[in-house]
Amino acid sequence: MKLTHSIAAILTGTLLLTSGCTNLDETLYDQVGTQNYYNTKNDVVRAVFRPFEHAFWSIGSRHVLNELSADQLITPTRDGWWDDGGKWRKLHYHDWNVEDGGDAQTEWNGCFQGIMQCNYVIEDLAELDAACFGFSQAEFDNLAAQCRALRAWFYLRLLDGFRNVPLAVSYRDISQNTETQVEPKVVFEFIESELRDCLKLLIVKDAPGQGANIQGQWTQAAAAALLVRLYLNAEVYTGEARYDDCATVAQDILNGVYGSYSLADRWDAAFDWDNNTCDEVIFGFPASQGYSFWHYQGDTYWWTVPARARYYFNDRKAKGGDHNTKYAASPSYDLNGELYTYELGMPVQNFRKYAGDERMKLYRNLGNSTREGMFLFGYLEYVDENGATKRVSAPEQPYELYIRDAVGKFQSLSPDKWPADKTSNLMNGDHNSGWHFAKYPFYSDDDAHQMESDYTEIRLPEIIYSLAECKLRAGLNSDAAKLLNSVRRRNYPAENLKDVLYTPEGKIRLDEKEMLDEWGREFFAESRRRIDLIRFGKFSSGSWWDKTPDADNHTEIFPIMRSVLNANPALKQNPGYNN
Repeated sequence: MKLTHSIAAILTGTLLLTSGCTNLDETLYDQVGTQNYYNTKNDVVRAVFRPFEHAFWSIGSRHVLNELSADQLITPTRDGWWDDGGKWRKLHYHDWNVEDGGDAQTEWNGCFQGIMQCNYVIEDLAELDAACFGFSQAEFDNLAAQCRALRAWFYLRLLDGFRNVPLAVSYRDISQNTETQVEPKVVFEFIESELRDCLKLLIVKDAPGQGANIQGQWTQAAAAALLVRLYLNAEVYTGEARYDDCATVAQDILNGVYGSYSLADRWDAAFDWDNNTCDEVIFGFPASQGYSFWHYQGDTYWWTVPARARYYFNDRKAKGGDHNTKYAASPSYDLNGELYTYELGMPVQNFRKYAGDERMKLYRNLGNSTREGMFLFGYLEYVDENGATKRVSAPEQPYELYIRDAVGKFQSLSPDKWPADKTSNLMNGDHNSGWHFAKYPFYSDDDAHQMESDYTEIRLPEIIYSLAECKLRAGLNSDAAKLLNSVRRRNYPAENLKDVLYTPEGKIRLDEKEMLDEWGREFFAESRRRIDLIRFGKFSSGSWWDKTPDADNHTEIFPIMRSVLNANPALKQNPGYNN
């Protein structure tokens, strides 16, 4: 197992010794007294990293809400699969309501569970003597600061998704917590204050290649990166722009004020089996199949490729068995083979816009824990155990896949044919509908590093792109372009750079539309597309594929679900939704 660094090992131990988080019922931890629970150093460590375990589990709901409500990812029906009572339609068409529950309720519950777990540990640490457990006071302060940074991360998610939330800062003294929601600005200022206070208490990654030793910990750079996220979207959250503050913190990160980080020379390095050593990764959740990767068999990983792709990947012996095709790229073509003309959506076409993009290659395992490409499309051929060349087929259907950048009932139609039924919407797809993607690699059963990637939560390009956007908004287009180019140039062959880089280093003009498009390319399927659309004023007003503009902008935040309102009558419903 690769997770030999201390934090990951601690986290793994926690996973094995605590109950899972898939049960959202509250656990009454105060039935075990602090004075009785903490007897050894490991007891302290296990308590500290319990909320980290929960945090890793909780990202599933965030991914669904931020990607399936936006323009780049879809969950179409596939020969009767994946309607699930219309829950994906409601997200896609922005038709959710207070009765739906689902991922919005899971996000609310999951974040507040994590916050209270953090509160519990923060209060315990304040009462314990570091020396009695073999810690220095600085180490103890660091543990508390990590829990505070994690709590800020949860609150940032709540601010992003719901805006109007209660503020709970204590597990034991509920008088310190608000019963009803506070203004978004109050939550914003709490997050800001917590992160700034934590900066001086957290450790610094002070040399290249140190990531393996600190993966899973909130470092100074990771906390500063959360400030970048907060400030970049401040105008959305509070109505007050903080782009100058965002630029200042981002520039400090790039200048090494908070630690030593650098871009990888490959686009996929931050997602590969050895990404715990990648200097591009600022914060990641340690992961390994069978230990701490909650999402290997669902969500951001297992559900992004065709059901029978295990034959193509040669992971037929993998414990997960068949995949399940929940996610695909939103289509670029109608069912006459004509390109749509929308400014939004069409992510594959957005990648195609610039020739030679390495990410556009068909995903293939190259052996020795290497891969190329990010997308799965067309025929997926493999050699079976008898040496015969075959193609991946649809589950429960007698047709070979030919995966299209379109949504419809194709089934066994040849690549040059289009279906007679021209209805293209979320309810009328099959297993050929929509390009699939593999951002994290699916190495074969024979590969020593099959399914060993840590989950990358924050990486350096986010800081670079945030700074570039701030520069662009300030009218410093050339500065913004150079920042983006520093990342973009690794995605294209050297001979293409003049044609694909932004001016003045290349020929492409950078403006706000192109900035949003570039966010979509670089951070495709990384759980952030919704907030980027909102920040650029496109989430509720824009159109893509079969999604028309919303009647107003109340859908830019999610409702408080009925069950939550019933549990706490002091809560008020978000604007635009009926109680």
